[in-house]
Amino acid sequence: MSEGDADVHQRITTLVEREHELRAQLSEEHDPEGRAAERAELRDIEVALDVCWDLLRQRDARRAAGENPEEASPRPSGEVEGYLQ
Repeated sequence: MSEGDADVHQRITTLVEREHELRAQLSEEHDPEGRAAERAELRDIEVALDVCWDLLRQRDARRAAGENPEEASPRPSGEVEGYLQ
């Protein structure tokens, strides 16, 4: 695994850990109106994870095509999230 890939994987690990913390906190919340900040942070984390996974796919595609994976760059979140629609 290249250093660039390792950096992206570390970012994913950090985001997933925080995602799990937030989901645990939100599952304990009995007030459906409460915790708006945590829900917003969770959504931001979900988007950031999508961007990271997209970057890894770009790096893999470049590598498979004999190109430099270091030339891959994160796409804007709106573009990445638009793939689902």
